[in-house]
Amino acid sequence: MSAIAAARYGKDNVRVYKVEKDAATGVQTVTEMTVCVLLEGAIDTSYTKADNSVVVATDSMKNTVYIKAKEHPVTPPELFASILGTHFVETYPHITTANIKIVTHRWTRMTIDGKPHPHSFYRDGAETRNVEAKVQKNNIEIRSGIVGLLVLKSTGSQFHGFVRDEYTTLPEVWDRILSTDVDCGWTWKTFAGLDAVKASIPKFDKAWSDARNITMKTFAEEDSPSVQNTMYKMCGSILEAVPEVETVNYALPNKHYFEIDLSWHKDTKNTGKDAEVYAPQSGPNGLIQVTVARTASPKL
Repeated sequence: MSAIAAARYGKDNVRVYKVEKDAATGVQTVTEMTVCVLLEGAIDTSYTKADNSVVVATDSMKNTVYIKAKEHPVTPPELFASILGTHFVETYPHITTANIKIVTHRWTRMTIDGKPHPHSFYRDGAETRNVEAKVQKNNIEIRSGIVGLLVLKSTGSQFHGFVRDEYTTLPEVWDRILSTDVDCGWTWKTFAGLDAVKASIPKFDKAWSDARNITMKTFAEEDSPSVQNTMYKMCGSILEAVPEVETVNYALPNKHYFEIDLSWHKDTKNTGKDAEVYAPQSGPNGLIQVTVARTASPKL
């Protein structure tokens, strides 16, 4: 005997671009997203009995994304994800959960002759603003995040005091290059529905800005004793800055830069305090992850 344990299906990689035009000022604002929709509910018979009567076609999901983008604001992405998810669970009674993921790509307004240009933009990196929403009839769970923020500092990082045994070749260091590709997320307290999300609209952009600024400020200013300790401090600062967030998580890969021993060439000094030329590494690399939650307040 066999039975379906879990099932979901939908449309992935729906690319959407929206331009908002201010007729009074001539200023245009653009948003580009990649959207994924995955639905759950009473759909098991589509797998077990070839019953397509319970299937909302994935092409219809794609069309819905376009139509809702026309009808509603697409920013902040937490709002648009909630609007999309709510549509699916309210329109189709047999659908119990809509999982929406939105990846917002960067378009930064050009500054020309010292002034922001009204309709020209440039892509200033691969960093994205990501949102995942799990929408059900009575609640909405949202996780926001920053992905692909590549950062580097040429000094101000150490790593020593770690376990040394017969497998260890890594030297201890008190000054090293530190670089990582930031993947940071924060999970909001559960919303009671779309109206509750709408009431929180101003908080979403601020939380994203706070998380991004905290990440870069802590990274830049701290003489980091380890990636683990630095990312823990980042999490605590974001929890303090955004009271509506329940957990914060980071996944930080170490982007290694190794010293090159050039002593074979005319006794050239290029290690330790004399190191200036390094070899960037593509792998293998360290990967450090953490999730930090609020501690319960002590009862009086």
